[in-house]
Amino acid sequence: MHITQTLGFPRIGKNREMKRALEAYWKGTLDGDALLATFAEVAREGWRTQAAAGIEKIGVGMETLYDHVLDWMVRFGLIPARFRDLSGLERYFAMARGVPGIPALDMTKWFDTNYHYLAPEIEADVEPQANFDDFLALVRAAQAVLGARAVPVILGPVTLLRLARLSVDFGALLSKLLPLYRQLLDALNALGVTEVQFHEPALVLGDAAELRPHVETAYAALGAAGLPVNLVTYFDDVGESYPWIVALPVDVLSLDFTRGDNLALIRSHGWPQDKALSAGVVDARSVWRIRPAAVMALLETLRGYAPQVRIGASSSLQFVPYTASREEALPAALRGVLAFAEEKLAELAMLATGETAGIDAAWAEFRAFAPPDPAVQARLDALQPADFTRALTYTERRPLQVQLPPFPTTTIGSFPQTPEVRHLRARFNKGEITQAAYEAGIDAFIGYTVGVQDGLGLDMLVHGESERTDMVEYFAQKMTGFAFTQYGWVQSFGSRYVRPPIIYADVSRPDPMTVREFRVAQSYTRKPVKGMLTGPVTILNWSYPRTDVPRHVIAYQIALALRDEIADLEAVGARAIQVDEPALREGLPLKPARWDTYLTWAVDAFRLAVGRAAPETQIHTHMCYSEFQDILSAIDRLDADVISIENARSGDEMLRALAEYGYPREIGPGVYDIHSPVVPTVAFIAGKLASFVQHLKPEQIWVNPDCGLKTRAWDEVIPALRNMLDAVREARGKE
Repeated sequence: MHITQTLGFPRIGKNREMKRALEAYWKGTLDGDALLATFAEVAREGWRTQAAAGIEKIGVGMETLYDHVLDWMVRFGLIPARFRDLSGLERYFAMARGVPGIPALDMTKWFDTNYHYLAPEIEADVEPQANFDDFLALVRAAQAVLGARAVPVILGPVTLLRLARLSVDFGALLSKLLPLYRQLLDALNALGVTEVQFHEPALVLGDAAELRPHVETAYAALGAAGLPVNLVTYFDDVGESYPWIVALPVDVLSLDFTRGDNLALIRSHGWPQDKALSAGVVDARSVWRIRPAAVMALLETLRGYAPQVRIGASSSLQFVPYTASREEALPAALRGVLAFAEEKLAELAMLATGETAGIDAAWAEFRAFAPPDPAVQARLDALQPADFTRALTYTERRPLQVQLPPFPTTTIGSFPQTPEVRHLRARFNKGEITQAAYEAGIDAFIGYTVGVQDGLGLDMLVHGESERTDMVEYFAQKMTGFAFTQYGWVQSFGSRYVRPPIIYADVSRPDPMTVREFRVAQSYTRKPVKGMLTGPVTILNWSYPRTDVPRHVIAYQIALALRDEIADLEAVGARAIQVDEPALREGLPLKPARWDTYLTWAVDAFRLAVGRAAPETQIHTHMCYSEFQDILSAIDRLDADVISIENARSGDEMLRALAEYGYPREIGPGVYDIHSPVVPTVAFIAGKLASFVQHLKPEQIWVNPDCGLKTRAWDEVIPALRNMLDAVREARGKE
């Protein structure tokens, strides 16, 4: 028997209880006590589930109202000045979402996942102050359910500072934080806690070696507290830092064996005999069941090096849905090889006992269910270099494309998904209305959306995407090789949850996916309407991909389907087509040495999708809520005519980087933070436009919101866009 451990569990509620509670609280129909009661019950249910599965070391503390990084900012008093006059939940959610006159914290991707965290802003005058009351209460509640099996999860000090926007010296701030961390450990010791997990995923980044002095200082102090420390890393191997990381004064090291190659590091350098190894062998970011023979062989190898080997998930299980057992609509052969969070708990227990019977038979049944598609393979085999390149250069094709006034205005794609829109889709999906009635309803929503844009005076319009539940799911439903869950929600950020499709077979496009809605929208206006597509890399990265073929093969399959769609849109008069790639950087390996391989095929997938577009077709793409500054050459190589980026919340960092790079094509920096309920003023947007002109040539600049508007209400969107247009008219008058 082996000790089993978890590092976190889904925290949104099996039936999205947290989403409903949060949104009711924000609307004022639920009070703070009721919100916290819902949070507490969702947490307890997760603990009970893990206990029932027999897990012996259960990580507690990743549960959160909005974001666990935000939680630790608040606990350490790392509060930017603009929020200090607020308190309690009002301040917490202001930091997350903003309030009038106070912009929210920047939001970006949690390493290479689709989870978004709030980036700490640590100003020069900040004086850390500890208030761990909520965390200690959470631990006590967990102990009441789990007893000694409750293992507190703490965001490590080095990762907390590595992810922050610092206006102070790293080492100086660390020296102020460590006594507070020690205070927390003393309090946990007093509660009878027998072990703590310090999560330090920053140790897998390419610059981890530069953090060494800080890491050694931190864990010398934390290890001296007398409470056993489990130092946790995930999402990759620890690379060249392995020798000094395994020498740290901690009791357990948790390593990810599903990404990177920590096994090679152990083979090369050995394992310290004074430490237990917790092996993350169950992939916490994949929905597929384990391959028993391979995992058992890996565990046997590890037992030859480490005196004690625990069995664990590779990271928190927050990246997968709760359970596959509810997905009765999926084919049995597919459901038999799926493992969501609860099934992964069962896998940990099975691996601990060595009883993995039945899994191999399930995989054999699945392979017979999903054979390869020869037609898809033939298309891939026939690809030539010309398939990845536009016929004319940007300089040659731009005069042939749509001509608009200075500072042309547009939006990113989606418009509010109102209760009426969702109700219409639900009635159609339940068979309560006919296809014709459903399309008539969608067309009415399209007509309203186009009418609003036309009336406000936008230059390039969109149809609003009222027929789309999600920018990935919609396209996946139109293609072969994808499966869909009913209850498979995972958290993207806050109350924003998604149901990633499952790619289980070869991908193709049997029929047009967006042509009907485009034709309807274009019929309502003389202005150009953008065709709206989600790019191949984003569809791949925001799905759960199959693991039996390389990722680039799947991306190329999706790209070919999109290429066919672009041709059909052009045939019905589309003069501009947007192919969104917000997840381009998300898939970037955490080690820079591996970037070139990924970026080559990721950019090629985009180029394959758009390469056959006519020179007269203006290709747009959109990227947001990630750090793109370090892959500008790849963004340039996309060869999109226009890129739009998130800019209202994060400031002009990306804009300055593009300007310094000398980006030669057109750019639409966002002027409206669509994740905040705050309507931007004309003055705010005018200030943004003034900053754009400082960095870019006027003829390069487009004006648009940060991202799609589906999560906002019409009574926010219309005044925000009106203010955007007023600011643009003012800017045009100065030209």
